Amino acid sequence: MAASAARAVLLPAARRRLWGFTERLLIRDAARRSLYFGGDRLRSTQAATQVVLNVPETRVTRLENGLRVASEDSGLSTCTVGLWIDAGSRYENEKNNGTAHFLEHMAFKGTKKRSQLDLELEIENMGAHLNAYTSREQTVYYAKAFSKDLPRAVEILADIIQNSTLGAAEIERERGVILREMQEVETNLQEVVFDYLHATAYQNTALGRTILGPTENIKSINRKDLVDYITTHYKGPRIVLAAAGGVSHDELLELAKFHFGDSLCTHKGEIPALPPCKFTGSEIRVRDDKMPLAHLAIAVEAVGWAHPDTICLMVANTLIGNWDRSFGGGMNLSSKLAQLTCHGSLCHSFQSFNTSYTDTGLWGLYMVCEPATVADMLHVVQKEWMRLCTSVTESEVARAKNLLKTNMLLQLDGSTPICEDIGRQMLCYNRRIPIPELEARIDAVNAETIREVCTKYIYDKSPAIAAVGPIAQLPDFNQIRSNMCWLRD
Repeated sequence: MAASAARAVLLPAARRRLWGFTERLLIRDAARRSLYFGGDRLRSTQAATQVVLNVPETRVTRLENGLRVASEDSGLSTCTVGLWIDAGSRYENEKNNGTAHFLEHMAFKGTKKRSQLDLELEIENMGAHLNAYTSREQTVYYAKAFSKDLPRAVEILADIIQNSTLGAAEIERERGVILREMQEVETNLQEVVFDYLHATAYQNTALGRTILGPTENIKSINRKDLVDYITTHYKGPRIVLAAAGGVSHDELLELAKFHFGDSLCTHKGEIPALPPCKFTGSEIRVRDDKMPLAHLAIAVEAVGWAHPDTICLMVANTLIGNWDRSFGGGMNLSSKLAQLTCHGSLCHSFQSFNTSYTDTGLWGLYMVCEPATVADMLHVVQKEWMRLCTSVTESEVARAKNLLKTNMLLQLDGSTPICEDIGRQMLCYNRRIPIPELEARIDAVNAETIREVCTKYIYDKSPAIAAVGPIAQLPDFNQIRSNMCWLRD
């Protein structure tokens, strides 16, 4: 959106999927297959290699101060360029929780060179869009503009993260904006439930706190808190300058050297280590019988981005799928859970999720139910989870793999999602994962792998549960825990 309307965007981590992979997997697998299947398979592998070479290359260069420059040139007339910073609410403590998000709000409120009005007019006159968002582990500032305006876009991004004035009047104004945003979030029950889910799953840890922070912190955060956060976390090794669309990597590299080459290395001190976050099977219930529907999330502990089991859990997540009453298909839906839900009118909607962080994750389901069907819906969900652990079929897995690959490719349509993909993967893996490598990892999953991995993370494990609304029929935690083993009707 334009700078005049620029505001913080909170994207649930559950929607931001990345994949972990091992190095050289595609080459190693190709060599192994050539030994087994002879020359025909070898020629096929060589042909596949030629296809890979035709895909736009993601070029990566590291500056002396540690900042990484990554880009993909697809020859478009527009481009997206942004700064991906390895700093989010997970790096905060109880006293400064909310600072990263507050700082993101302040980015567009004027610098030493530009007032807020000047910044907004410059962006609008370029026909560009400037935006930002904060997650639990990352902060992002990005611009979408014409390719010819890439130098101006980079200069503006450099200006707002290095020279923001952080004026007292602007801080007070944004304090009120954030407090109103918190009230808006409280009306979004899915956001509320996921915040509760993190709070109970990661009790007394950084991941258990919200991104926006508590009200008392927002009312007390001052300029010193914001400056301290910048000087502590906005360091070269933790920042990626990513671009996609019509961009020249050599030009982007020169711009990075000019605008960031000296400034970011002036920040002194050690980079803070990522605080560990322990998962706890537990629950939070907020009963309100005046609400028309019950909102419930249940999850088990999953794995981080780069863990070898991530891909298999993504396929399992796709197997569960999602469903809404507006969907057609009835009993012909591919998801077994959707078939059962549709047949029994057990809920209004459900959505599976696989939320990954650096060293942990949440794998589970969010559902919206009538008060009388909460127990039945949860029973069916847990029964379906047990089926993944014991008797999922090859045909189901094959369908889920195809759907996962399709969704993955559809999410990379346009310069902005590609740029986001580059920035996130550079922070998570320090490289951009080639699509053929990703597809090879997905293709390697079969029904036996699904059963083994799901048994490892789901079967007989204590879940985390968050429920809001008319939840009188929700079984007690001990009963839910006991149903994490094989269920018999």
